Amino acid sequence: MAAFDASKLNIPFMKYRRLAMFFSIALTALSLASLATRGLNYSVDFSGGVSLQLKFASPADIGAVREAISGVGHGQETQAFEDGSIRIRYPDSDDALREQILQILRDKFGEVTIQQIDEVGPVVGAELRRQAGVAIFLATGAILIYMAFRFRLRFGVAAVAALAHDSLMMLGAYSLTGREVGTPFIAAVLTVIGYSLNDTIVILDRVRENWGRVHKVGVLNLINNSVNQTLSRTINTALTTLLPVLAMFFLGGEVISNLAFAFLIGIVVGTYSSIFIASSIVAEWHLRKPEKK
Repeated sequence: MAAFDASKLNIPFMKYRRLAMFFSIALTALSLASLATRGLNYSVDFSGGVSLQLKFASPADIGAVREAISGVGHGQETQAFEDGSIRIRYPDSDDALREQILQILRDKFGEVTIQQIDEVGPVVGAELRRQAGVAIFLATGAILIYMAFRFRLRFGVAAVAALAHDSLMMLGAYSLTGREVGTPFIAAVLTVIGYSLNDTIVILDRVRENWGRVHKVGVLNLINNSVNQTLSRTINTALTTLLPVLAMFFLGGEVISNLAFAFLIGIVVGTYSSIFIASSIVAEWHLRKPEKK
């Protein structure tokens, strides 16, 4: 398949910058509202407790499973998998409680076998959350330092704002869908940050190269030209990355699919923010307060 060539296109991206920014503000508000009300579905890695993945002799209805164990312990969460297995998570690391749950299910549904069991203490879970936060903080700090040396202030602020936008969209997507957030998610976030930053730098670097003509052609035309000049690379990179991620999402099973979901959101949102968010911030900043040189 031949690579996409956008060298002859002249799409007026900046014509729609305010519509795009309004759309992003609306999605940001939705993400923040979901995080405030629903929160994140932390895996046992982060929350502590026990996760049982059970295989039933015959497919069991998830609603019937929830009802059967509703009076045992507290805080149980159940999730059905495509292979017919069911995962039950609960916050108590109690062998007696586990046996009680298994006995109730066996009495109601017949033979039940444990496919996988994970147990993490609350102290370990809190430490893992802290370490994940430190990892993201250090990665973001390194990016800020790099951007400070690589670009002028306005470009650096625009790139960091695009990264913050992408990260918040990923968190909002996981909160809204209730997907599990564990250590693989942190790896996905850091990977997507790098992917998005790379795409943003390519576009802003072309804007920087063309910046000497800003007073002649105007900032909107200059940014439109710069984005169109790099559009072939942006689209080809996004497509070649998206295709294997789609395969992972649909064919990779529950664990791989959950990780691939983060990559899908990151690729789509990262490509969008590089074109509209970062570039629009540079454009609006210059329109309101033009640089003297």
